[in-house]
Amino acid sequence: MSDDLNDPGNAPRQRRRKGSGAVTLRDVAKLAGVAPITASRAINTPAQVSPEVRERVQAAVRSTGYVPNLLAGALSSMKSRMVGVAVPTIAGPVFLDTVQSLTEALFESGYQVLLGQTGYDNAREDAWLDAMIGRRPDGLVLTGTSHSPQTRTRLRASGVPVVETWDQSDDPIDMLVGFSHVAVGRAVADYLVARGYRRLAGVAGSDERAQRRFHAFQERAKALGIAEVPVATVATPTTLGSGRQGLAQLLQRQPDIDAVFCSSDSLALGVMVEAQARGLRIPAQLAVVGFGDLALAADLAPALTTVRIDGLAIGRQAAKFIVERAGGPVAQRSIDIGFQIVPRAST
Repeated sequence: MSDDLNDPGNAPRQRRRKGSGAVTLRDVAKLAGVAPITASRAINTPAQVSPEVRERVQAAVRSTGYVPNLLAGALSSMKSRMVGVAVPTIAGPVFLDTVQSLTEALFESGYQVLLGQTGYDNAREDAWLDAMIGRRPDGLVLTGTSHSPQTRTRLRASGVPVVETWDQSDDPIDMLVGFSHVAVGRAVADYLVARGYRRLAGVAGSDERAQRRFHAFQERAKALGIAEVPVATVATPTTLGSGRQGLAQLLQRQPDIDAVFCSSDSLALGVMVEAQARGLRIPAQLAVVGFGDLALAADLAPALTTVRIDGLAIGRQAAKFIVERAGGPVAQRSIDIGFQIVPRAST
């Protein structure tokens, strides 16, 4: 037996299955000199076998390159140990903290993440969910609460734990962790008016969540006595270039604006570049507020006032929801982590 374990050249002829050539658990068991059920225990529940048997099986695994059939294990246990995570884009950094903390927290609990990029389009999200739900993941983490009616119905019928993130709703599909985009828009209007700005404007991405922020921004400004708040809408994902284009559009429509709220820090950076290219001094002639508090925000000149969202906390709580749901119902299904306006030199 020891000669087989130490001779990779001989092992493949003994362990390969006819047809596919894939190494099976039976092959590993034969090479280790144990029954298949013992080999399975040594791999999946090693505490149930002796150290000597465990080492023999692990040596056989290393020698053969055997990869356990996780699908078969999932069918027998009804657990896939996989969680599907959908984000609109990985091109920009705004969701990276959430993905990082979510992935790390789930890994610590024995789960792996399948990441999907769904854009800002319900049809793409529907297609991704079609592929995921049939594979019976142990959980799904979605960005936002705006989904097609058929998706909401299907997710609720699937029995798969669902966590919606980066938003708030009175009618979550299942579990929810995020913040109110409406509250963000109102708070930024209050902040700018309190600082003495009266000719407000915005540059907003075309996605539904950004649009909600800016409708609230306009409505709050109107309630504070500012009748018109122009908003330039640009395509998502937003970029520095689209920020420059957005400010150019605003200045063409209303040249005397004195403050601009942007739906991302990338847009705000573009607004600042365009303003400086036009000789506008920030904040003396134009105040700028971003969203996201990216690492670059504090290092700009002038430093960027922005809205800070704790993406790490969102990811950790989403993972906690998935893990807790595996053991039964969760006590609190919806958590608002809030937000913070970070005042800096740009206002």
